[in-house]
Amino acid sequence: MLLGLLLHCSGNALSVTGTDLDLTIQVTDEVIGIDDGSCVIPARLSTDIVRRLEPGAVTFADEGDHITISAARSTFKLQTYPVVEFPPVAKTSEPMTQLSEGALGEAIRQVVRAASHDDGRPLLTGVLVSRLDGVLRLVATDSYRMALRDLSGANTIPGEEDLLVPARALSELQRLPGGPSEGSEAHHVGVAASSNEITFWQGKVQITTRLLEGRYPDYKQLIPDQYPNRLHLGKESFLSALRRVQLLVRDNTTPVRLSMRSGGVDLAVQSQDVGDAAETVDGDYSGEDLVIAFNPSYLIDGVEAVSGDEVIVESADATRAATVRGAEDDSFRYLLMPVRVS
Repeated sequence: MLLGLLLHCSGNALSVTGTDLDLTIQVTDEVIGIDDGSCVIPARLSTDIVRRLEPGAVTFADEGDHITISAARSTFKLQTYPVVEFPPVAKTSEPMTQLSEGALGEAIRQVVRAASHDDGRPLLTGVLVSRLDGVLRLVATDSYRMALRDLSGANTIPGEEDLLVPARALSELQRLPGGPSEGSEAHHVGVAASSNEITFWQGKVQITTRLLEGRYPDYKQLIPDQYPNRLHLGKESFLSALRRVQLLVRDNTTPVRLSMRSGGVDLAVQSQDVGDAAETVDGDYSGEDLVIAFNPSYLIDGVEAVSGDEVIVESADATRAATVRGAEDDSFRYLLMPVRVS
């Protein structure tokens, strides 16, 4: 019963489980338990009801074919689903390793944005997690851009094979209240992996997801050995300028042109039937003068993902992938294919 939430009360512990068979989320919290038991309640409706109740204690009473939810002067009776129809959820073992909340949260924020949302290419909807030279590397690509983040000292994910984790599961992990976020280095996320699934423990929440099957594209061949052109800019001034010229973009086919030159970069958007926009951002540039065009949304995504106050855009020419990275830290790289323009 994928439309329901399984509630299981044992003593003063209540566990709430939801699943779509690929992704399972379980929350366990302390309650005042009166009777032990289990029931399956409508997920969306019961969630909406609880959110709108007045502040204070909420009582759930299972009465066979329905459940009563009451708080203050509100009472709701909802039809329940048979517990036997709820998909069996396997109990996962204890965490095999721990990852820093802060480092993992930042890596997820930086990488999942590049994963594909096209179910027709399921492998690209995942994030590759691999061990490489003493680091844990996260990679995502939708074939137009690629995000890569190395986590030093975190190569302890168990097993020998690379893991392909659905980006959706990692996004859910980051959305949790008190979940992985920047600046929470003192806390940890527990991880356990098997041949076909991975589980994360964050506080009172356990997230289990099936791993994607198949061979991930060879992303290493896409990373250039060197770039002759290098543009060094303030992150916020560059972002602000990109967002302003993006106001004239009305579809995904309108690019932003970057004219890189000594002293900085000129941005230009020419939108048919709308108008033109131009901005200049001061910066340091080394290399030959170059005009290169990008999908503005993808470029903004990459610049936003950079940590620190300064960003570097490295390029070879107007046809090969450019790299966006931080000036102070090269553990994150964002590769972006240019758009061909006449």
